[in-house]
Amino acid sequence: MLNWLTQLTSEHVRDLTPYESARRLFAASQGQQRVWLNANESPEAPQFEISSELLNRYPDCQPDRVLQAYATYSGLGKQNVVITRGADEGIELLIRAFCTPGTDKVLICPPTYGMYAISANTFNVGCIKAPLNEDFSVDVASVNAAAGKVKLVFLCSPNNPTGTLADANDIISILEAHKDQAIVVLDEAYIEFSAANTQTSLLEQYPNLVILRTLSKGFALAGIRCGFVLASPEIKEILLKVIAPYPVPDPVAQIAAQALTHAGVTAMKQRVDELSSSLASLSKRLLELDGLELVGAQCGNFVLFRHAKNIELMQYLVDNNMLIRNQSKQLMLDNCLRISIGTPAQNAQLFELIEAFFAQENAPLTSTNEAV
Repeated sequence: MLNWLTQLTSEHVRDLTPYESARRLFAASQGQQRVWLNANESPEAPQFEISSELLNRYPDCQPDRVLQAYATYSGLGKQNVVITRGADEGIELLIRAFCTPGTDKVLICPPTYGMYAISANTFNVGCIKAPLNEDFSVDVASVNAAAGKVKLVFLCSPNNPTGTLADANDIISILEAHKDQAIVVLDEAYIEFSAANTQTSLLEQYPNLVILRTLSKGFALAGIRCGFVLASPEIKEILLKVIAPYPVPDPVAQIAAQALTHAGVTAMKQRVDELSSSLASLSKRLLELDGLELVGAQCGNFVLFRHAKNIELMQYLVDNNMLIRNQSKQLMLDNCLRISIGTPAQNAQLFELIEAFFAQENAPLTSTNEAV
């Protein structure tokens, strides 16, 4: 980097490592011939109609039709909902609103979604780690020991990439321990796949609870970048102080409002049921392979597994235009790969390739390829 530019760059940014999103690793523009099972996206996109009538106008900061629709869907009031550019913006808003750069800290529970730490680092906010237990449950004692030392506690349930759920009693214990001292942020991005385990009922009792949601997963709308923060009216008021003036583009609001109609929610639930059934089938087949171990649980739209040949398998799949996600750099996830659930045809193609890889690896040496 040019010396003058290095000097101008904020000190905490110079050594910052950006989040390696699925699209940074493999761009969608590289071709639709590839099978994309690396970003926990829906394999198919729903169809919507868009009007251009208001595209010449700046959009509403918080379009009422979307607020009302999501409030109805989540069983809350409009006063409890903030619309954001994906759940990622919700993470950033909370850090910006409640953490003083260079002074405050957040707590994360790895292995988990990487953007909690990346966002904190971006804003020069410290990050304390309370790793999950060996069974990927939350280490409540470690999390609670940080009371008074952090401003935000990030929990993810279902957790990405382990697919595990945080126990409701553990969440309550953490809320109690951090009462009046920190906000507990519960990321429910994948909650449509485990709907009975939502913790929205705790919002009224615990004003230090914030829940993150998105339309990217169950609603199959990762491309429109629409998320939600569910919180007390007081926290909503603070977040609206730091949000961008026009965070919800009008086409996004149009699509979100349609997705949240009765018909849209019904279609989402049918999609979730189909993907969950495919997840169970693929998981069962993977267990039949020698040396392959399922890791965590399967409460989202993905499956995590471990194999000693993970690097070779990953490369073999990429060479055959099948993209999955390497998670082996994460704490406790040595040799782990993650598969997003695709269509039945895509899942079948994936499994055929995995079988072909292992058949190739286990093939006996012949007279023409024996080592001499």
